[in-house]
Amino acid sequence: MPSSPAPARTAAALQARHRGIDAMLHRVGDALHRMRRERSKITFAAVARRAAVSRTFLYQNPRARTLVQQAGADATAHTVRDHEQRVADVQASWRERALNAEDALKAAHHEVTRQRTTIADLLGKIRDLEQDLPPDGVQRIITDNTTLKQQVRQLNQENRGLQDRLRGARDNARFLDKRVADLEAAIADGALVSGEQQSRPAVKAPAVSETR
Repeated sequence: MPSSPAPARTAAALQARHRGIDAMLHRVGDALHRMRRERSKITFAAVARRAAVSRTFLYQNPRARTLVQQAGADATAHTVRDHEQRVADVQASWRERALNAEDALKAAHHEVTRQRTTIADLLGKIRDLEQDLPPDGVQRIITDNTTLKQQVRQLNQENRGLQDRLRGARDNARFLDKRVADLEAAIADGALVSGEQQSRPAVKAPAVSETR
């Protein structure tokens, strides 16, 4: 008896179904690989869109569900490690800043102490100078300082007056120099004209005959 074609069609259908499942699993693996490389958020919906499969397939197929869950767990662990590393880097940076600030604070305290010591020494010297001054020494110094300021103002005024006179004298000197130059030029022109007249021969008048 000839065999029924039904079992052959069933086997072919099962093989086609297995090939389809393998193709979808391959697309899921490729999508997960790309999403890990891009650091995308891995969810069943996102993987279904990237792999062009249904979310029902991802939930119902044990291999697909395991791939997505494992990739999600790895991504979460990687995110946690990155966060912990960033926190550690920030804490290290703040520790370094704190140490630098502490060093700067110590240097500032040292400088303040040095400045206070210097100020105390200067105040002591001022008090010593005040004790050496006679009773009316401070008032005399103030009076002398006022007198010196007045003399300085007077000298400045006199200096400005002398500068004005100097500018006037320079202007007069320039005017006189120009005047002298003009006179020298006029004298030279007059001498030249006189020399030309002397160098010309004298013209004798014609003799007039007497008529007898």
